[in-house]
Amino acid sequence: MEVKKTDSSDIEVLMDLRLEMLRAANNLNDDAKFSKELVELSREYFLNGDQTTVFAMDGDKIAGCATLNYITLMPTFSHPTGKRAHLMNVYTRKEFRRRGVGSLMVKFLIDEAKGRGVTEISLDATEMGHFLYKSLGFNENTESMTFNL
Repeated sequence: MEVKKTDSSDIEVLMDLRLEMLRAANNLNDDAKFSKELVELSREYFLNGDQTTVFAMDGDKIAGCATLNYITLMPTFSHPTGKRAHLMNVYTRKEFRRRGVGSLMVKFLIDEAKGRGVTEISLDATEMGHFLYKSLGFNENTESMTFNL
């Protein structure tokens, strides 16, 4: 198993995997449709967003994908560079689960973030992914709050 950074030539596969992941994460049927807005903005983000997306490859088969989104905020005492990241879209296809695929991709993205001067990675964990993130050193956060619009 190896990790490969994606580029614009991977956009159709990226989009298929993104929608596959959204169906799985939201317990939707395989034929569930998504809004035009979600699809178009996801495509735009993969092509032009400040992110690194990777595939886990088992030979010529894609076992999974993961995306690290980069965010720059005002520097703080704890985060003097202001560079942070948010991990999303971590997805392993059913036939490759429980084989370390998610861990491999997330470790790769952690190293990528370190190389870019990122001081914190956040994420929103599903129940299925919780153990993976804890095993990699992610901690529960009681400092932040959100306001949904």
